[in-house]
Amino acid sequence: MRTTRWSAAWVAAAMLVAGCAAGGTTRPTGPQVPGYLAVADEKLPPGGTLEVQLPVDIGNAVGLDPQLSDVATSWQLLSLSYETLVRMGPGFRIEPGLAESWETPSPTEYVFHLRPGVTFANGREMTADDVVGSIRRLVAGQGVWRAQTGPVEAVTKLDERTVQVVLSRPYAPFLAALANVPAAVLPMAEVDSGAVDLSKVMLGTGPFVVEAHRQDVSWRFKRRPGYWAPGLPAVDAVNVSIVPQEQTRMAALQSHGADIVALGNVDAPAVLGGNRPIDARPQSATDFYYLMLNTVAPGTKFADPRVRAAINIAMDRRRIAEFATNGLGKPTGATPVDLPGACDPAQLPSATAGLDQARRLLREAGAENLSFSLAIFTTEPAPAIAQVVQQDLARIGIQVTIEQLDEGSWAGKVYGEVPARFDAALSWFAGYADAGMAPRWWDPESAGFNIGFMRPNPALNEAIAAVNATADPGPRADALGRLCAEVDADAQMIPLVTRPVVVGYRMDSLSPSVYAVEGYGNPYHRVAEFRKRP
Repeated sequence: MRTTRWSAAWVAAAMLVAGCAAGGTTRPTGPQVPGYLAVADEKLPPGGTLEVQLPVDIGNAVGLDPQLSDVATSWQLLSLSYETLVRMGPGFRIEPGLAESWETPSPTEYVFHLRPGVTFANGREMTADDVVGSIRRLVAGQGVWRAQTGPVEAVTKLDERTVQVVLSRPYAPFLAALANVPAAVLPMAEVDSGAVDLSKVMLGTGPFVVEAHRQDVSWRFKRRPGYWAPGLPAVDAVNVSIVPQEQTRMAALQSHGADIVALGNVDAPAVLGGNRPIDARPQSATDFYYLMLNTVAPGTKFADPRVRAAINIAMDRRRIAEFATNGLGKPTGATPVDLPGACDPAQLPSATAGLDQARRLLREAGAENLSFSLAIFTTEPAPAIAQVVQQDLARIGIQVTIEQLDEGSWAGKVYGEVPARFDAALSWFAGYADAGMAPRWWDPESAGFNIGFMRPNPALNEAIAAVNATADPGPRADALGRLCAEVDADAQMIPLVTRPVVVGYRMDSLSPSVYAVEGYGNPYHRVAEFRKRP
């Protein structure tokens, strides 16, 4: 595997899956269509119930309000009921969504033409007022996604099917920011009147509506009559079971308890490889893991930039990718490597420096005997990444103690207090569909979630703004390179490797559409197109 050891339960599940292979279904050998791992067979009859398993539920902290959702699991669930003006297609192409077309009369002006015949789940027709109110509510609200929408200056209804958005300055990622669930079009008439509480009820234009929910146990979504897209959704219902244990999700896939699951264990393709009815493929992603060094806590060990630089230099990203992600992840800088214009992580100053320089920096900072605790969550492959980080830092004399927590306890420790009380922590960002989006989180005053452990850096903020001020590929690539170098020098949040996901599904019961590369942490982007096999 990697540097970790399989648990007895994992080995048992792996043997069960590998030992129960059955014949009769031909394993696909590659994407049927460029940009996809799999494409749903439209010739299959509609109907049936899709069985999905997810590791965590949503709703406890911020409720069901899309504009407050800030994690990929919430986007996966909310995307069943909510839709956006535009959406991300294969290859990060921005496609029409609730807006059937748009134009940009100037670099700061966007005009959206709304799709006719779209209704919310309560039967009311979506209007331009809903779109205007949704965007205004987002940029005036407290959700983290407001930082991604950029410098929105005005949102205006031009007529019943046309909306204009004016920015105060050019902002290259604007359309990509509108393609994620927090930018969904909401039923603003009902929200403004108080008839609907979005923290408790899902009411969108999407293909499914919630029929039942038991927190941390299950969700049941049913097909919504009157959905605007002809013939969709193709299944009658989606059952979502909350199953934190990866080995249990794998066993459910083998035993017909699940049709499709997303797995973090990067050995899943090899483990499931002998089971013909099951296809398990790595889905590349712009998502990436990063190391957080708490510079805000009283008595912090990382206030001295020389200490952070030494830690950054010691990170062997190629080794992390090879051993912790089984070669499925890739070394990355702050701009995800699979996106156009991304910087080359091998050319960053930390990558070209040596361990002797790292040791010298620690001596100069008086931190030769540094030790600290690294908080991680249990979801694979985070434990394996932490072990490689631990080994890398041992090479320069730093002792790391790994503190492994369940997802909820980890989130409370990292985000629950300001200032946060952890030493260091491992996490991951969704990388999105534009290289300038994820780096926005390096401005804690804009991001908000990291203000408890990260100090603002004016030079870094200027570099972020410069990247997103132009869409011209040449100047933007140069600006992205400068931004990566600033992040590398700051080293409060240190990018490591991209985060692969293994999408496993039963070929004898399901024909899904799955992107080859994902940008928003959601392998179920095209779930309305999934087809059940009779």
